Amino acid sequence: MVTIEIDGVYYQVKTETSLLSACLALGLDLPYFCWHPALGSVGACRQCAVIQYHNAEDKQGRLVMACMTPVADGMRVSIDADQAKQFRAENIELLMINHPHDCPVCEEGGECHLQDMTVMTGHTVRRYRGRKRTHKNQYLGPFINHEMNRCIACYRCVRFYNDYAGGSDLQTLGINNNVYFGRFKDGALENEFSGNLVEVCPTGVFTDKTFSDHYARKWDLQTAPSVCVHCSLGCNIAPGERYSELRRVINRYNGEVNGYFLCDRGRFGYGFVNSPERILKPVIKGQTEITTEAADHHFRELLKSDRPVIGIGSPRASLEANFALRTLVGEENFFPGLDPTEHVLLEAINGILRSGGIHSPSLREVEQADAVLILGEDVTNSAPRLALSLRQAVRNAAFELAGTLHIPSWQDAAVRNLGKQLRSPLFIAGVCSTRLDDVAARSYWGSPDDIARLGFAIAYHLDNQAPEPGDLTDADHALAAMIADNLRSAKRPLVVSGTSCASLAVIQAAFNVAKALPSKDRQLTFTVPESNSMGLAIIGGRRLQQAFEWVHEGLSDTVVILENDLYRRAQEQEVDAFLQAAAHVLVIDCLDNKTTQQAELLLPAATFAESEGTLVSNEGRAQRYFPVYPPPENVRGSWQWLSAAAEGSKWRHCDALTSACAETFADLEAITRAAPDANFRINGMKIPRQPHRYSGRTAMLANINVSEPQQPLDPETPFAFSMEGATANVLSALEPVIWAPGWNSNQSINKFQDDIGGHLQGGDYGVRLFEAAGSGDWFNNIPQAFKPDQGIWHLVLLQHIFGSEELSLRSPPLAERALAPCAMLNPEDAGTLAVISGDLVEIKSLNGKTMVSLPVRIEPSLPAGLLGITAGLPETLQVNKLDRVTLKKTGHTTGEQS
Repeated sequence: MVTIEIDGVYYQVKTETSLLSACLALGLDLPYFCWHPALGSVGACRQCAVIQYHNAEDKQGRLVMACMTPVADGMRVSIDADQAKQFRAENIELLMINHPHDCPVCEEGGECHLQDMTVMTGHTVRRYRGRKRTHKNQYLGPFINHEMNRCIACYRCVRFYNDYAGGSDLQTLGINNNVYFGRFKDGALENEFSGNLVEVCPTGVFTDKTFSDHYARKWDLQTAPSVCVHCSLGCNIAPGERYSELRRVINRYNGEVNGYFLCDRGRFGYGFVNSPERILKPVIKGQTEITTEAADHHFRELLKSDRPVIGIGSPRASLEANFALRTLVGEENFFPGLDPTEHVLLEAINGILRSGGIHSPSLREVEQADAVLILGEDVTNSAPRLALSLRQAVRNAAFELAGTLHIPSWQDAAVRNLGKQLRSPLFIAGVCSTRLDDVAARSYWGSPDDIARLGFAIAYHLDNQAPEPGDLTDADHALAAMIADNLRSAKRPLVVSGTSCASLAVIQAAFNVAKALPSKDRQLTFTVPESNSMGLAIIGGRRLQQAFEWVHEGLSDTVVILENDLYRRAQEQEVDAFLQAAAHVLVIDCLDNKTTQQAELLLPAATFAESEGTLVSNEGRAQRYFPVYPPPENVRGSWQWLSAAAEGSKWRHCDALTSACAETFADLEAITRAAPDANFRINGMKIPRQPHRYSGRTAMLANINVSEPQQPLDPETPFAFSMEGATANVLSALEPVIWAPGWNSNQSINKFQDDIGGHLQGGDYGVRLFEAAGSGDWFNNIPQAFKPDQGIWHLVLLQHIFGSEELSLRSPPLAERALAPCAMLNPEDAGTLAVISGDLVEIKSLNGKTMVSLPVRIEPSLPAGLLGITAGLPETLQVNKLDRVTLKKTGHTTGEQS
């Protein structure tokens, strides 16, 4: 810590930080544009000018930019000096010369950083009356609107998009005195994190196109703390609602998880909540819609079967809903509802995390890794926000070098120049090329078996007590030795793996590598398929195939299916036979799908935006999501349908269900501490979901009744569907709306952090359920080397950020970006089949049944003998559960597949 003087007041601040960051951490208001806490300092906008004095006798001082000035013991500065205030006012006046007078119609209005900083500097009158510079706007795809005339050339957009997120198609273009930020031609932004431009841009150049379709001002949106449901990472989000419609999702800061950024799937995948395919009323097959009371009665009658009732859970349903179903049908009759391979993989991962003795890192800790091995996972597509963290980890060698050269880590341009010379090693062993290959020290492409063998070899080279794979080529031995040497010398090595390869051997090899690492700060993280896959793995249960057998053998005739489309878990003919053999099928879900269409009783489930529950992320962090608005009439949370069906149930409230779940499972004991319960009050008041400027409440339903109705009550959470309540002394992690006086934009988060870019005041959201314990034995089930079979291809499923996840695919903007179904082949295999890109091939099972015909896409990085299929697309679900297939050319070229 050092002592600095600001306008005559002495402060203790952290060393090795910039003056701007120190001022903001102290709660002082100093305007800025180009600086961003995650991007560092470049001094482009000149807006954070202050006066720095040489010593106590210096009365004049000199202008310096706070973002480029390191703090030093004894430093004297002034924010309020007339010279500094005049410079800042004149600077923003120059920036505003070409800015349009469109605040009333600009979608950024009311949460605009430019507005905040303009008011902060006192610039209220424009003197310039000349012609303004104008630009043509571009089409940037279904996610982002472009209004270039609002640009103030702060360079934040390209610094985030290119330098931080690894994009390449958003560029700085210029001629003479014109600067333009856009693509070389119209087209969708290609990077998976483009949506963050909406929040990174301090003006309205980049705005949320999906929000534009049903726009409302920030102060008219009702919101609540929530968790993204589109992958396993548990990123925190802030959904916004108006007129009972989910209008948008923005990032919600969590210092341990997602920080300032979301992936595009998490930001734009909310469209399924408003989908016309939503199930909104209970239905009995063959009858008209029924009341909720009739549905409850029919549900109870079905549970009176004289044979065991099968309960099938879901990795996208909350802990509370899965536990309620498990208790309703009995532990011995509960099935997690996973496909056989996924079930085995999740059990293995759960066992490794609980008793393997290796720490599972948060995303913040991932960014601190100084050597990384990714084994069998395309993280950009399976867990996108993790990929963004790995990109930052590659920079740690440059930060370390900068430290030896006495260059502050926040001096972004200088450190990035060093990064061109030196990177922390990142090694990727995957099925084919990934979006992280550009920052990888080495990429290896092979079959899942060969990836596992390479992992086992790396572990052996790290520790000769580990089992050694036989018959490894000299090249693979050399590669394994080289990777092992890099991992051995690292202080904070990280191994990343997951379920995408559908290979238990890959997961076991990843553990062996992590176990063999000598560093005490070694880390191991696994990606898992869905938002509550880890929670469901902790609850456990029987294999799905056993449920099928019970029904066919007459041991059971009634099935309750919770938020699970079984056609995504097993072959169509298996599911058809199972559902047809069952006398009674009850389904609880929010969206229409093939499983819901076969339900005798269909119950409408609330989505994450309309209900409450707890999810467990891939690292084992339990987080609670809260309803943003009440569910539609006749729609309930899944746990509520199940609790209502239980005779004499004690779980009339979600908190009671959470507590019961925590008491039942030792690993879930801490979930009651993930968030305050419904009895939590601040000075006797709930926390309001609506901002204090919320407008139109008395008129919203005036077409029905001119009298303002009572606001809906919420007995399940500490939040109120109102603008009345406690707004002071609220824990930062519970604030529904991030706002501070003078700070209406997302940059107001600075006021809620312990340190800028650090943890939230009072602690980050959620609670870790378990830490590294035990030691774990070596795994020694090493597969044989992969050898292609003549005329037979081994199927590998390739995840894609847009299309592979079930819920987000129902969001029209994401569906627009989804890959067209195709069959990916190695050029050698394509030559064998005499096909080129665009030709149709028929995919058959080994028993000769034609499954689907798809156009070919040539993928040079895919090993020979493998057939790559995008996972999760409806058109390819029939082949997703096959292991080996045959191919036959059936059509001529239909056009090159991109």
